[in-house]
Amino acid sequence: MTRMGNGWLGATVGIALGAMMLAAAPAWAAKDRFVVDLVNEPSSLDPQLQWNPDSYYVYRNVFDNLVTRDDAGKIAPEVATSWKYVSDTEIEFQIRDDITFHDGQKLTAEDVAYSVRRITDPKLASPQLGQFNKITGAEATGPTTVRLKTDGPYPALLAQLVKLSIVPKHVVEAVGNEAFNLAPVGSGPYKVEGWQRGVAVTLARNDAYWGKKGPFPTAVFRAVPDAATRLADLQAGTADLAVTLDSDLAAQLTGSDKAKPLVVLTERVAYFRLNTLKPPFDNPKLRQAVAYAIDKQGLTEGILGGYDKPVAELLTPAHFGWTNGVDGYGYDPEKAKALVAEAGPAAKAEVELATAPVFDQRIVQALQQQLVDVGFDVKITMSDMATYLKRSQGNSEEGPNLSFGRWSCACQDADGVLFPLLHSSSGWSSFRNAEVDKLLVEARSTLDDATRLDRYGQVNKIVATEVPVLPLYQSAIIYGAAKPLNWQPTPNESLFLNRMSWAE
Repeated sequence: MTRMGNGWLGATVGIALGAMMLAAAPAWAAKDRFVVDLVNEPSSLDPQLQWNPDSYYVYRNVFDNLVTRDDAGKIAPEVATSWKYVSDTEIEFQIRDDITFHDGQKLTAEDVAYSVRRITDPKLASPQLGQFNKITGAEATGPTTVRLKTDGPYPALLAQLVKLSIVPKHVVEAVGNEAFNLAPVGSGPYKVEGWQRGVAVTLARNDAYWGKKGPFPTAVFRAVPDAATRLADLQAGTADLAVTLDSDLAAQLTGSDKAKPLVVLTERVAYFRLNTLKPPFDNPKLRQAVAYAIDKQGLTEGILGGYDKPVAELLTPAHFGWTNGVDGYGYDPEKAKALVAEAGPAAKAEVELATAPVFDQRIVQALQQQLVDVGFDVKITMSDMATYLKRSQGNSEEGPNLSFGRWSCACQDADGVLFPLLHSSSGWSSFRNAEVDKLLVEARSTLDDATRLDRYGQVNKIVATEVPVLPLYQSAIIYGAAKPLNWQPTPNESLFLNRMSWAE
């Protein structure tokens, strides 16, 4: 959210008034209005135009996906009831025939094929394109069948299709992308009732939903950038669920009679992206210096309360492609200082460290200090999430020198992490390495697991040596929830309202 002039004041007053209106009784008491405090408002409600937590939390309840994951993490049917490989490069899906969009029109096989063609169209410029660009064709082959074609075998296809939301062809083509984002029409358990920009998105239960109905007649997703305010809302009973609390705030919920912490170790990895396309981090020795300067164990234990786990690669043990034995450079500030001194004046220029409110600023500030301690001149720049994402996906030669981020593909496959963050064709990547490009393509082009593991192992070792990205830790996510809420968070960070309930 870009806030200028009185925009921030208006948003703040709007949030405060909303809280006052709800303060008369705990939000769960009436059991008809479920309030979620996000960090930011969604940057998009079009599920194919953005990929970030605050957007995903909302739109995943508005749209159905081709396939999904159950609470155990296994791929399960959703719009597709079953699927079979016709060949190594073709897969056919059977589509439910009892789904209607929120405007009452039936969801068809052509809507599914259209959704695939749309997200893989380079003109749409979806930030998810790198996760779907192995798909070369999508065709409705019958009233309830869709066939997808891939450019060679694509082992991560089903894992990636977990994120493919089905959009209505007739609506998108009639109104265009911009208008669809402002008033999206899906087929999910909730429909968009209103979007007060900068304040909240309101969803209404879809009582005609084909699957499990939502338990709450109304769900309100509010933008509450300050974590302490999110905690206060829980304790006051004006919010039922708050995302992205830190360990200090979670500790304050211990013993509370109104709220509780819910913690899960996710498949999301926190990382430092070093822009190798511009000085000073076009110098590999200065990238090594950054790696030596960062105390991952100190970050996770000293700041994060031990919930998060240090990692030396961009994957977690939950991912296919995790490589045992990758160690990286390790924490050695004296070696970092020596490399900075060796680089001379090139290492003394001011470097920008980009961040956004959704991230734990205690970590960002600690990273800044650790780099300053070894001789770098680091300036933190804060922007709203939409601006941060735009810069991260833009021209890397004009982007920040450093950026702190956390990445999850919600697919548990290395292809969804390493390809977008490292392959030179991806807008997210600021790394140009022909060998890494070759290995990533080979890994996503074979159905042989042993070959894939070998290629990803090589990539993980190159990243540990070249440091285009510095993996930091496997992130835990801490939610705060009203005491009577029944909900089990999952590693892929999906927030399905229709998988929640109130305790009796």
